[in-house]
Amino acid sequence: MSHAFYIYLSYGVSALIVLALIAWVWLDGRARQAELKALEAAGIRRRSATAASGASE
Repeated sequence: MSHAFYIYLSYGVSALIVLALIAWVWLDGRARQAELKALEAAGIRRRSATAASGASE
């Protein structure tokens, strides 16, 4: 086996890990957005929504 094999293998493994992390974050973001929509449909609002409507503290 050559030295280049190990270099290419490490780049490949690193790329797979980075792609897996990107996919995980993207899928988790979609799941959180779905949870927020379900909560808002149930009548539960975010605290930041009242602050944006002009209520001053």
